[in-house]
Amino acid sequence: MDDPQILQLFYVRDPCAIVQTQNRYGEKLFHLALNILHNREDAEEAVNDTYWKAWDTIPPQNPQFFFAYLAQICRRLAFGKLDWLHAKKRSGQLVNLSRELQVCVPAGEPDCQVESKELVQALTRFLASLPPEARILFVRRYWFADSISDIASQCQISTAKVKTSLHRTRKKLKHFLEQEGFSL
Repeated sequence: MDDPQILQLFYVRDPCAIVQTQNRYGEKLFHLALNILHNREDAEEAVNDTYWKAWDTIPPQNPQFFFAYLAQICRRLAFGKLDWLHAKKRSGQLVNLSRELQVCVPAGEPDCQVESKELVQALTRFLASLPPEARILFVRRYWFADSISDIASQCQISTAKVKTSLHRTRKKLKHFLEQEGFSL
């Protein structure tokens, strides 16, 4: 079943929407949550909560890119669970990912939605300007939280190449955001 058909099931409140969503995207969502949480049970819980949140928000939401919508929900739930599990003591991977991007992405105030939207738009333009391989590596690392070794094996390249590409992309991102007027 394709995305428009699954979304139609959500619109008519047919419980099969959850089953079809799980059949189509369950494995990808589980992998995403597991990369963040590193615990099977917690990842399964985040994925199940993702289905519940999708059920609660569609409608009125009408996602144009269904998997991206689900992945965003799943990431938020997984990071929320991670925060809850490690209150005051952050996991090593989250700290490492934060440190890697800290140099090139402004911290900003959490309540500043206007600046956040502008930053999201700038990041979207930046990612669109990247060559496909660099974009894939960057998204795999910083959106899906894949390890460098996993990215290397998935893309069939060396870990050194992944690290180099990510380093160069972060430098380009920093330069791009400074040109866009963001203070780092």
